Amino acid sequence: MTPAFRFADVRGVRLAWNQTGRGSPVIWAHGLSASSYNQEFSGQFDWRAVSSTHRLIRYDARGHGRSSGGRNAGEYTWPELGRDLLGLLDVVAPDEPVAAIGSSMGAATLIYAALSRPERFTRLVLATPPTIWETRRALVAVRLASAGLVEREGLAAFARLAEDAPASPALADARRFVSPIAVRSAIYPAVLRGSAESDLPGLETLAALDLPTLVLSWTGDDSHPVSSGTLLADALPDARLEVADSPGRLHSWPRRVAEFLEDL
Repeated sequence: MTPAFRFADVRGVRLAWNQTGRGSPVIWAHGLSASSYNQEFSGQFDWRAVSSTHRLIRYDARGHGRSSGGRNAGEYTWPELGRDLLGLLDVVAPDEPVAAIGSSMGAATLIYAALSRPERFTRLVLATPPTIWETRRALVAVRLASAGLVEREGLAAFARLAEDAPASPALADARRFVSPIAVRSAIYPAVLRGSAESDLPGLETLAALDLPTLVLSWTGDDSHPVSSGTLLADALPDARLEVADSPGRLHSWPRRVAEFLEDL
């Protein structure tokens, strides 16, 4: 069973969060359409190795899972989600820097939060970074078309279009290939449009983020290409990249993350 969720009032919404383990704090930021646990339940990640030695804080991003959210796309852009994360940290870990792990949208959230307040973080793990810069252009059109489809035909119609196949060879052993959408249909179009409006800042800005960073990419996923991981590893001054092309390599990620965090 998962621990009971608590709620923090942050920037006009209620963010759901819980924690497992003891020790120095680590916060986990999930990807678009997911929630605090469903990427783990689907078999993409397993952060028990982290919570065995740290206090792992999981939360539902604005509009996702148990957290509330509005219908304005601007609420769901990456910079705004970064501000939400900082507001949550002021509640759940007010007097201590934290390590942070984020996947896709969550990875982008961490970057914006850390750029704004680097003193709040000790190190970052950026798992499956999303499309950025040149490769993001094609995804923008997909996000906008998906938002329109949900408005016209509903969330169930959109969900039926998802291909029941692993997005990457690394996910071949996942328990389910398509994770359930953890966003209410009434606000999902705004969430998708907020994603479409988002991108990472340029190279010069990223070069100022001098935190130890582990970048984790998997192959074969156009929405999370290895090229994004390579660009981030090259742009950030203290970053290294690891790539998973098989379930075995993906299963090594929790141990690698725990090792990366162990000297906190």
